[in-house]
Amino acid sequence: MDVGERYRLLVESLEDVAIYMVGADGRIETWNRGAELLAGYSAEEAVGMALSALFPGEQQAAELTEARSAIRGGEDSRMVEGKLRCKDGSNIAVSITVQSVRDASGTLLGYAGTARDVSHRQATASAHEFTEEQFRRLVQGVIDYAIYMLDLDGHVHSWNSGAERIKGYRAEEIIGQHFSVFYTDSDRTAGEPQRGLAQAREHGRFENQAWRVRKDGSLFWAHVVIDRVDDNDGKPIGFAKVTRDATESRQAEEALEEMRRALHQSQKMEAIGQLTGGVAHDFNNLLQVISGNLQLLGEDVSGNDRARNRVANAMAGVARGSKLASQLLSFGRRQPLAPRIANPGKLIRDMDELLRHTLGEGIEIETVISGGLWNLSIDRMNLENAILNLSINARDAMDGRGRLTIEAGNAFLDDQYARIHHEVKPGQYVLIAVTDTGCGVPPDLIEKVFEPFFSTKSEGNGTGLGLSMVYGFVKQSGGHVKIYSEVGQGTTVKIYLPRSMETEEQPAAATVELMRGGTESILVVEDDEAVRDTAVSLLRNLGYSVLEAPDARSALSVVQSGVKLDLLFTDVVMPGPMRSPELAAKARERIPGLAVLFTSGYTENAIVHGGRLDEGVELLSKPYTQEALARKVREVLSARTKRTASESGRDSRDARAARLRILLCEDDASIRSTVKDMLESRGFSVVDAGSAEAAVHLYETQKIDLLVTDLSLPGTSGIELARNLRKSAPGLPVVFATGRFSDDLAFLDPRTKVLLKPYGAEVLFEAISQLTA
Repeated sequence: MDVGERYRLLVESLEDVAIYMVGADGRIETWNRGAELLAGYSAEEAVGMALSALFPGEQQAAELTEARSAIRGGEDSRMVEGKLRCKDGSNIAVSITVQSVRDASGTLLGYAGTARDVSHRQATASAHEFTEEQFRRLVQGVIDYAIYMLDLDGHVHSWNSGAERIKGYRAEEIIGQHFSVFYTDSDRTAGEPQRGLAQAREHGRFENQAWRVRKDGSLFWAHVVIDRVDDNDGKPIGFAKVTRDATESRQAEEALEEMRRALHQSQKMEAIGQLTGGVAHDFNNLLQVISGNLQLLGEDVSGNDRARNRVANAMAGVARGSKLASQLLSFGRRQPLAPRIANPGKLIRDMDELLRHTLGEGIEIETVISGGLWNLSIDRMNLENAILNLSINARDAMDGRGRLTIEAGNAFLDDQYARIHHEVKPGQYVLIAVTDTGCGVPPDLIEKVFEPFFSTKSEGNGTGLGLSMVYGFVKQSGGHVKIYSEVGQGTTVKIYLPRSMETEEQPAAATVELMRGGTESILVVEDDEAVRDTAVSLLRNLGYSVLEAPDARSALSVVQSGVKLDLLFTDVVMPGPMRSPELAAKARERIPGLAVLFTSGYTENAIVHGGRLDEGVELLSKPYTQEALARKVREVLSARTKRTASESGRDSRDARAARLRILLCEDDASIRSTVKDMLESRGFSVVDAGSAEAAVHLYETQKIDLLVTDLSLPGTSGIELARNLRKSAPGLPVVFATGRFSDDLAFLDPRTKVLLKPYGAEVLFEAISQLTA
């Protein structure tokens, strides 16, 4: 059998590629079986048909016409994407390669077309009769696929231009060679070439994806199809082999899988962070109660050394618990950061003595700082802790002996890196890398090393929170962290922190301030009763005058009552609709210049945004010592502004209030007492009654300027009380207080105000002011 006949049989046997020829007039002259299976038309139906009937649409027809014109002008081939209309009316997305077919003299005979289904449907092919020369030229012109013939033993008998482009061999170099030359050594040893031929011989077809070898030794991911070729009598005479380079699609799939894995890991770490942040909040509240009472108890047992030792041991336990909670908050990205502009190179150099002392003489430390290192906007103390934690982990991985390398340099994370690591924003970063020569981390544990309480160390060695703290701090700072490790070769942890364009800030000189108290008035707002009692005791022990409230609304009532206050000391996380920042704002409206100090073991987003304390906010983290509380309170009080205009304005209001005598009628004794305190704190003269009858008696015996009464009174209503009093004083101002509106409010007039319970002092005073103006 000559070469031309083999080419004809080769094309006829292809089932994955549609191959056809179009004459110069645009009509189909040849039509293989693959085209028949792809489009649904038999060769008898397709031959003679205008090609434009298969590719409807003006734009698509124009593209095909343009492709044929380009080929006539000398272009080798042109690829067109479009829709092929099948016989059943359906459309298939196809990629079409148009090439010229010329005779030996170079005369254009027509155009060869190869079409493949790009909607991932299997395309099979068979062939209508071509002339032997046309078949050879058609297959030879296909460049997207390696198409070649094998004999029954697997030797190469033909070779097209696509095979040369993909595999690198010229026809004269490969024809006659066994096709196993394209396989890797391991696949040849495993008998993969023979298995493929055997399956194709037995079943007519073999399909697989695997690594294949080019002439230059490089590997590519190949999609391979081997079809058995039979003669007219059905006897096998060889194999048709089609190979496609699928390396790019495999890489795309791997990148997509990496992105999915990274997203899953990020979501898992975020969920764990939310959980640990909440646990740390409750834990810090418990520690605050224990710590405060232990400090107070320490003073009570000052003469008992045995008891003082026990208190000291308990306080040491509180300190350890506080450190644990701090690490949990760090991982959960809930710690309040106070970033400053700093140069990381100077910071790392300043840590040299600390690292050498901490790691021991068995660790050789090398520091590599690149020139022109960019600045960072970073919380210096937390960055130092992160580097120290990584260094201690490295020391343990090296069992106390080895080399530790700390590097700092400028880095740029591009769009491609950000696509794989979806939480990363492309841009300029400062890279800090810590590398050890230790035991390394197994691949199956790499993704777990940043999780809280996970550790590769033996039980009892470490808390498993060091790396999780580093992870949380870096993420909260807007950075990225990556770990690289190989068992027996060591580990590198790379921290990427966003570059700052600002100039480095010089740290303020540290000052030593002794613990001292004061005589100012402080309002403590804390929903946890035990924590509140502890804070009140600590402050009173320092000499301060202390008021307390369990929530923001109660605290606001105290503020609005007019009582003298110098400092509002409030927890950040509070129950109820009013948040602590809103309380602080309203309190400062009422008392200009009021100092505010927040405290919390879990800041949420109330006073921390973007991982940073809001401008002008003062925070004391729980648990705190009496010394830390004393120092912070004095610092905040010393910095507050003086109240001037507001105080003089209030003095004039107080003088006017002193001339008014108010009758207060309220059957609830606790409410009556609270409202009376509010009024008297502003200078009003108040007489109070628990019933309408008692109120009438007081009105008849004393001069009354204004009535404040509940709507619901025993025996009668506040409205009836007001009516009775207005019989003798028609212009008497009345303030009604109620938990809900009554249906009977026709009594309301310009001399009447209604307040909904619960109401604050400021609202009450405003109503009185309007009625007495």
